[in-house]
Amino acid sequence: MSMKERDSLEETIMPARMGLIKPFLAMEILEKAQQMEAGGKSIIHMEVGEPGGETPAAIKEAVIEAIRNNDTGYTHSLGKPDLREAIANYYKRVYSVDVHPEQVIVTSGSSPAMLLAFSALLDQGDRMIMSDPYYACYPNFINYIGAEPLYVPSREEDAFRLQPDEVKKHLGPEVKGILINSPANPTGAVLGEKELRGLAELGPYIVSDEVYHGINYTGKDHSILEYTDRAVVINGFSKRNIMTGWRLGYLIAPRELIRNIRKLQQNLFICACAFVQAAGIAALQEKPEVLEKRFSDYDERRLFLYGALQKIGIAPAKPPDGAFYMMANVKQHTKDSYSFALRILEEAGVAITPGIDFGPGAEGYIRLSYACSMETLTEGLRRLELFFRDL
Repeated sequence: MSMKERDSLEETIMPARMGLIKPFLAMEILEKAQQMEAGGKSIIHMEVGEPGGETPAAIKEAVIEAIRNNDTGYTHSLGKPDLREAIANYYKRVYSVDVHPEQVIVTSGSSPAMLLAFSALLDQGDRMIMSDPYYACYPNFINYIGAEPLYVPSREEDAFRLQPDEVKKHLGPEVKGILINSPANPTGAVLGEKELRGLAELGPYIVSDEVYHGINYTGKDHSILEYTDRAVVINGFSKRNIMTGWRLGYLIAPRELIRNIRKLQQNLFICACAFVQAAGIAALQEKPEVLEKRFSDYDERRLFLYGALQKIGIAPAKPPDGAFYMMANVKQHTKDSYSFALRILEEAGVAITPGIDFGPGAEGYIRLSYACSMETLTEGLRRLELFFRDL
């Protein structure tokens, strides 16, 4: 079958909703970079949020022990009771909020948690407010279930923080929720107590993606649950505990949503992997000093990267306050960040993510991940400096 015939066949059988799903460009860059590496090209990876280092030994041992004990069957669809209780206790200990274990749903990563949350909150034609720039997958989930994302700009001069007064201008009867992500991917923005309280007072449910909590260089993280119980929290272990490939996450939801979320979980995913749930319990027991050291290493790289981008002339107005991403402003060099990212990959051997992956408000930027080692970061910046010097 020729390529033209195959493309025609794909168009014939493609459901209409699939036309609303855009490719995840960070993964497309990664896949092209891996292909180039297979051909012998040296590539520096700064495109994906892959925390450096290994999953801690205690977490790995917990899973090995679970497998030895034949913990390989189905669990309750909401997750193991002891893990749900541990998550509830964690939110009490860290944020001083009361969460009942029955409000916790353990998922196979935070992406299924998003699908469950959006499906339980939104009907066809409903709208969900989110910032622009945004995490690339958010609108794809919302479009897939027949709802509509409603974008509110967050600006570089405000450190990309979503402002409650701007959100308020976009409220209407069709808005069923406000989606926030703090610390944020791709911008590293951190919403403070003032912003979180202001958003909580607007009325709609808040869906709060808290998966980067802990990686905060300004002080203590705040959960949306400190300010309202009309909120769904999405969280997981990938970033905080170096567990991206383990695919373990969870959501915390109001009691009135649990039954519908549970039905969806039973049908779509059955349950999260039994023995991987043992890793979650171990991860929640990591000592604060271990986490502080891990996050201080990110902070060192953050400041190093910001200084290097200032030297090149593409640093954002302010350094990011959290996560491990930085948006470099390349508007003076391009109006097509995807083509520009491919050029950087091919000419400099550095894989970065084009800003357009994260919405129209991120066009003219490129996202760099500093979750890599300092050695990798230093070499990547050396190559980027040469690339921009040649421009």
